Amino acid sequence: MSIRTTTRAVLGGRLRSAGGLLTGYATTSAAHLGALLTGTPALRHATKPALMPLLAAHSVTRATEAGRRAPKLLAPALLLSAGGDVLLQLGNDTAFLAGMGSFAAAHVCYVTMFVGQGALTDRRRTMVVAAAYATAWVTMVGRLWPDLGDLRAPVAGYSLLLASTAVASAGLGARGGLGGALFLLSDTLIATKLAKWRELPGHDFWIMATYLLAQYLLASGALRAAEEREAGADGSTAAAAPAAAGAPKAAGPGAAPAWA
Repeated sequence: MSIRTTTRAVLGGRLRSAGGLLTGYATTSAAHLGALLTGTPALRHATKPALMPLLAAHSVTRATEAGRRAPKLLAPALLLSAGGDVLLQLGNDTAFLAGMGSFAAAHVCYVTMFVGQGALTDRRRTMVVAAAYATAWVTMVGRLWPDLGDLRAPVAGYSLLLASTAVASAGLGARGGLGGALFLLSDTLIATKLAKWRELPGHDFWIMATYLLAQYLLASGALRAAEEREAGADGSTAAAAPAAAGAPKAAGPGAAPAWA
């Protein structure tokens, strides 16, 4: 085997591994953020569609390498986000609304997945977190409302779904909760731009930086929650086995009592 063939085989194997795909996501994210800072539209448009598919591939591969399956709705959530990313790049009102719809579907996947993972089990914590996000949602939508024009209803509805993701993700622990909060922050920055509020220095950079980190934290939080649930189930099974083995068997007719 030639050196070139060996190199290709090694690199190909790395790119197909979870670590290689995560490196690809980080590298592509860095290139995209750099394009935003330097004002390079071609690189920005070339990198954005690849971001969420790379993260989805990493998530599925990470679970596979660990001998388990990724949560069923994780890849759809990330790929629907990829669809939203592409549509928002087109720059017209119809594509923007379609992109918002794609992201809304992604949030439905996230919320459904997190609830299925037991994110709302702690009712007291859920109520506290929900009250905090509800207050933030009412405050922000109320302030943005006069400046959103025809986008008032779509933004209000979408942001409610987004807040629901933030509430549900908080039930997965600090990692998932931070991901949900950053996603909400990212889209709030988009909303302020739609309302034509004064923008931050590097506004688009901060939108994407918080979004990219949010998606990684949500995905890795969901994978960690799945791993912990499976480990807990395995532990319960292992603990039940010795107890079952030590339990007295039912005595047959004429058999001596267990204490005889």
